[in-house]
Amino acid sequence: MITAGVDCGAKNTKTVIIKDGKIVAKAGVPTGFDRKEAVEASLGKALEAAGSTRNQLDHIGSTGSGSKSVEEADVRVNEIKAMAAAAHYFFPNAGTVTDVGAEEARAAKMSETGGVEDFAINEKCAAGAGAFIEAMARALETPLQELGPMALTSDKAIPMNAQCAIFAESEVVGLIHANAAKPDISNAIHTAMAGRIVSMVRRIGVNPDIVMIGGVANNPGFVEAFRKELAVDRIYIPEDPEFGAAVGAAVVAAQDGK
Repeated sequence: MITAGVDCGAKNTKTVIIKDGKIVAKAGVPTGFDRKEAVEASLGKALEAAGSTRNQLDHIGSTGSGSKSVEEADVRVNEIKAMAAAAHYFFPNAGTVTDVGAEEARAAKMSETGGVEDFAINEKCAAGAGAFIEAMARALETPLQELGPMALTSDKAIPMNAQCAIFAESEVVGLIHANAAKPDISNAIHTAMAGRIVSMVRRIGVNPDIVMIGGVANNPGFVEAFRKELAVDRIYIPEDPEFGAAVGAAVVAAQDGK
């Protein structure tokens, strides 16, 4: 069986091809203003990488804020079900999963079979998503890809009180003017964001093991801050975590498609 999972998000559109239970191709493109065009490009690239054609696809699962733009999808998968399916696919012992993307963060407590027992979604606030880190990187005049590793070099805790991205940016500027070191400011940024998401996770309860997917899982500074805030030994992250929801959509499509 060959299935495609398409995650059409606010920033990027990702596609994963799964053949007989194994991931054989991935492709992603910026979503831009035309979601349908992004879906076409992402799906086309993934099929080309897999050496397959659309006629060979048994099912297509779609998820994300633009899931309805995947017109060929025969299975629509909500984001919570997709993230849980992905976590269970990569880590069968997963008990809790978080998906931290550019615009939103979600968490789900899972059963032993990968079902969703409870879930929470942040209140569409940039302070709890990747956009917050992007804004803070601009305030620090530091490349985004350097901000996370920089935080790991800090051994000083600086409290950051602002819960809004706009006010937090002002707070960062104030810290810069107070001659605080960039690594310490970066550490404060990641700790503040991690604390906000951990609060959301604790509302639903935490089952071990804890899995993280979404693009922010590529940020080592955030992952470490999140681990410390949860007081656990390890956060489980799959390869290319930004494709997690697309994997989940493909997995559910294989199970539910008719």
